[in-house]
This record gives sequence, C-alpha cells and structure tokens, in this order.
Amino acid sequence: MTPDDWDELWPLLQGFGTELGEAEARSVFAELMGDPRWAIFGYDDGGRLLGYAAVQNYGPHLRAGRRHQGRLHDLYVDPTQRRTGIGRALVAAVVEWAATQVRWLEWQAHHERAAPFYEHLGYKGLPCPQPDYPTFEIEFAPAAARRAVLQEPLGEPDGIDVAAELIRGREDER
Repeated sequence: MTPDDWDELWPLLQGFGTELGEAEARSVFAELMGDPRWAIFGYDDGGRLLGYAAVQNYGPHLRAGRRHQGRLHDLYVDPTQRRTGIGRALVAAVVEWAATQVRWLEWQAHHERAAPFYEHLGYKGLPCPQPDYPTFEIEFAPAAARRAVLQEPLGEPDGIDVAAELIRGREDER
C-alpha cells in the first residue's frame, strides 16, 4: 500500500475498530508507511480495497540478539467479502514478508471470532495469559526454511496468486 490508499483504508479501519479520529489515524498511517520496520498489505479487487494486514518487525531482541521478532497487528477483511480467500491471501503475503525480516512472527486472535480462521489455515493457537486470545507463532529457520506450529500443512491459498497485482505491498528496499 501507499499513503495514497488512505481513502480506501479508512472505512476498513473504522470497521475493525479504532479509537483514533481520521486525521490522527491518517498521520499514523503515513508515519508507518515511511518506517521500514512496518509492512501494510492491501487486497484490492481492482477498484476497491477489501482487506488489509499490518505487520511489524520489532528488530533485535536483547536476549535473542539479531534474531528479530515480528508481530501481526491487524488482519481485517470487509465482512461482506469474508470466506472468499482474501484473508488467506493476506496471511500468505504477511508470511512471505516476515520470512525475509524476522525469526519469529506472532499474533493473538480472539478464540471465537478469529482463531478458527487461523486454525483453518493450519496454525495452532497456544495458551496465553489472556485466555480469550490464543497466541499463534511461526518460527522461520535460519536457512529460510519455515517451521510453524501447524496442525496440518498450510498449502496454497486456494488459487489466489499472492504475487498477483491484487496484493499491493509496499516497495521493498530491504
């Protein structure tokens, strides 16, 4: 995505829930778009933004050194477009980005509303201090071979080509 995508992103942020007003949210979006530790992916049907994902590379870790930790902060799909492969495609884009950026990628998901989606993709939620939000984690092996806590293999994203122009990711200079 680019800062020019703001007008399409704002309704999705409102649908997901934000405590920020539009001006402040726009400012934060522009700031994150300029920060190389962040990637924000959008799924566009050729005329309308239908979903987005926001992921962050936290950088080096005091105890793990240069093995970076990442976090999937947001994954949201327009409710009228759910169960169409958009969420799966966004997760695939996030995983592809994270595999080149971090050693571990983690996220929490509500046990009723979101965790079943990730479990359907093959990820297994682990207990968390907040029992309604299991933790999901992927560990990317040093040689770029992915090892995830999976119930079954992830597989292809139902015919959606993640590299297709439907996924609009920020130009990657890293």
